[in-house]
Amino acid sequence: MDTDIFARIRDDHDKHRTLVELVEKTKGDSRGRRELFAKLATDVRAHADAEERVFYAELMKHTEGREKAGHSVKEHHEADAIIEELLEMDYASTGWLNRFATLAEELRHHMDEEEKEIFPLAGRLLSAERKKAMVAEFDEAKEHEMKKRAA
Repeated sequence: MDTDIFARIRDDHDKHRTLVELVEKTKGDSRGRRELFAKLATDVRAHADAEERVFYAELMKHTEGREKAGHSVKEHHEADAIIEELLEMDYASTGWLNRFATLAEELRHHMDEEEKEIFPLAGRLLSAERKKAMVAEFDEAKEHEMKKRAA
């Protein structure tokens, strides 16, 4: 079966939802919490970057897609700011747990909004060929960002 950009993004969303749930089950400043959060933070940031470069850049070309695309990019930046805060905080503090709860809520809201509102809109605006071609572009952009963050 051919994958389109929606299926590709949804795959990442499923991974992010799972990682959020796993982090929520961790306790204190544990190795598990640090490793799972680092994995979530890196993947969410690389995903957002690839989404902005490929998916949202494409939606911005369409008048009808600009408002939603701009809103989603703003949400990416808000999530990134919270991730940055969490990386600097004491992982065992209640403040960390509270901020992570905020991040988890924002990520879930963002992913649901993309899947329920933006995908149908983009589905109307983009050709079938474009939806398929964007997968390779997305993967390339995400891989580039993952390598950059690992360096």
